[in-house]
Amino acid sequence: MSKPHPTNPPGRRPIVPVLAGLLLLAGLGLWLYLAGTDAPSKAVAPGAEPRPARFVDEAACAGCHGQQAKDWQGSHHQLALRVADDTSVLADFDDAPVQIEGQASRFFRRDGAFWVNTPGADGKPADFRVAYVIGVAPLQQYLLELPGGRLQAFSLAWDLERGAWFKPYPGQGMEIHDPEHWMRPQQNANAQCMDCHSTGFQRGFDPASGRFDSHWSSLGVGCQACHGPASRHLQWLENTSGLRNAGFAVDLARADRIASLETCARCHARRTPLGDGPPQGRRLMDDYLPSTLTRELYELDGKAREDVYQYGPFAQSRMFAKGVRCSTCHAPHRGNLKVTGNGLCLQCHNPEGKARIAGVDGQGLKAKDYDSPTHHHHRPGQAGAQCIDCHMPARRFMGIDNRHDHGFSLPDPARALRLGTTDACLGCHADRNGDLLAEQFRRWYGEAPSAAPRYDESLWLIRNGRPGASRALFQHLASEGLPAIRRATLLAELPHYPSERALAAAARDLNHPAPLVRESAVRAVAALVPPEQRRNLLAPLLSDPIRAVRIGAARELLGLRATGLGNYESAWSEAIGEYEAALLSQQDRAEANLALAQLYQANGRADAVEGRLRTAVQRDPEHLPAQVALVQWLDNNYRWDEGRALLEQALAGHPRSALLRHANGVMLLRRGDLPAATRAFAEAVELEPSNKVYDYSYAVALHDSGQLEAACHRLEALLERDPANREARLALISYWREAGQIQKVQALLAELEQQNPDDPELRRE
Repeated sequence: MSKPHPTNPPGRRPIVPVLAGLLLLAGLGLWLYLAGTDAPSKAVAPGAEPRPARFVDEAACAGCHGQQAKDWQGSHHQLALRVADDTSVLADFDDAPVQIEGQASRFFRRDGAFWVNTPGADGKPADFRVAYVIGVAPLQQYLLELPGGRLQAFSLAWDLERGAWFKPYPGQGMEIHDPEHWMRPQQNANAQCMDCHSTGFQRGFDPASGRFDSHWSSLGVGCQACHGPASRHLQWLENTSGLRNAGFAVDLARADRIASLETCARCHARRTPLGDGPPQGRRLMDDYLPSTLTRELYELDGKAREDVYQYGPFAQSRMFAKGVRCSTCHAPHRGNLKVTGNGLCLQCHNPEGKARIAGVDGQGLKAKDYDSPTHHHHRPGQAGAQCIDCHMPARRFMGIDNRHDHGFSLPDPARALRLGTTDACLGCHADRNGDLLAEQFRRWYGEAPSAAPRYDESLWLIRNGRPGASRALFQHLASEGLPAIRRATLLAELPHYPSERALAAAARDLNHPAPLVRESAVRAVAALVPPEQRRNLLAPLLSDPIRAVRIGAARELLGLRATGLGNYESAWSEAIGEYEAALLSQQDRAEANLALAQLYQANGRADAVEGRLRTAVQRDPEHLPAQVALVQWLDNNYRWDEGRALLEQALAGHPRSALLRHANGVMLLRRGDLPAATRAFAEAVELEPSNKVYDYSYAVALHDSGQLEAACHRLEALLERDPANREARLALISYWREAGQIQKVQALLAELEQQNPDDPELRRE
């Protein structure tokens, strides 16, 4: 297939060509396309595999699907990515100087193109051409072209409502060493943006030259971004036999709720890609590994803390469990709401207590007038009278983009105050006393029923090491109705509460129908048992139908090096090959090269480790974990002087890096200089006092230096902040026992028993 590029100003060579060679055929119609050599009109022979589907010119779609194409025109999906020209650029480029947070930039036009004059990598102002525009409202971002086919998202964006430039992430990316600086890999659009803002995208990174040759089928989110490549659909139109689902991998018109959600989740989720290029699998986790409800991304009750693009909140909601889909509320081609205002929710939540939407389970609906002030207690037409105000509270991302949470939670200010979570009532009435708000809420709605343990309250116990933590954890894992993403999240907490019961719970979920649960169970099992005991539990998942699960199992069996896998050796080799291929497809990223180095080291390929570590540093010199890994590799291989020189160089460039200070402590400890190592650990704690690893290392160094009491007080402070930190608790028990403080030992053990009565450490006492 040819690879034309969008139009560029005269005399300028295109930086990123586009995969969509059939644009020239748009005016020739469907017949000419089907007559091409790549789309044979003959029927597929019985039993023969049809050739893989390819992306086609989407003008062919409009011929039969005119209304859908009309709806799509002007949608946010269609306008997700456009060439920068007079029709797409909405910002002020009339030689406008702008200074925000000390960063001086000038936006101007030259030779029919749009340009930004701003400090480059050397700190000196330079001119950069705007190649593409992302989005249309409420803000626009601009992609600047750099050598090597790189597209970088500029740090300033355009506020459509105010008509002004602004910084979506204030305080970030102010200087070139900052990972969020617009020229750094974190802002590289080839890796971070384009796969969801275009159709059929492929990064096309060449590791030998370090260049991108990125391709896509079409700009924006087109028909094939959701339905898949359409070449076999065009064959199906000729009545070609042997093609299912009208020639598509998934027939979205007849897809179940899981397939429907996973189609949207490919972009509307926080996830890690498992390859480069358009999705190849039928399931989401064949191509991506979605995040669970981590404490960094989500609140205890599942509301989004960071921008998670809605999949996570919706997947755990009762709405999804009852059969509601994205397309139940959102017009799939236009993207807007099918019904405006409260009428959308009242289709199911109404005085009749009946769902008026096919496929939605109405069991449990209450016959109630939810649109009445007797329910919401707010004046009609004002804030608080809309369903979304209370049940889909908005959080502001990128400075001005309000996004409504799709977990459809119930407000409860008293519980939110107790757990430290956000709440719709507390958010709208931030100027009022929270306890008084909670009391008013109780008078209106009464006490919340407390028959079953709540997920958020249990997770608060679990993550804070409170009495009853393990009991709450096992209660929820025993529930059959727990949403898969919540079950996967709880499985990640199991290693903090080790026991035979915990291992049994993790092992049971290795056979769970949801792949996200199986993948999380693999991690939990691996954390609970040593490598030599994992084979019988994890090896069967090397042949799991979902790629992410196979990869997870292979990674956790690396300690056996395939020699101890017996009949599973072949399956392991294939699955670990899939893992390696996933990392190799992302060689533009320092993180992927670092992971490859770790893979090769664990797999006995020591000769390939150092090269990967150096490549990781080359890809992103500011990715300090790669710097530390290279230092440690050199140190472990008796190349102390090289490692020390590299670390000193890194420290000189990043004097306030706690990670480098901690690495320095580890290196000094290996050299036998305990006093210097202790000082380095203290420096790391001073720079990043909330880091539990640094605090623990400092405490151990104090103990080994003969400062037993200081070490104990350090660990006590750590446990005060993090009572669930089992490693710190066990160390403190050992140290107080050494100091002869038996009462303190007994108190710590009693707390441990309250947290987890099945903890194996209790049996040793």
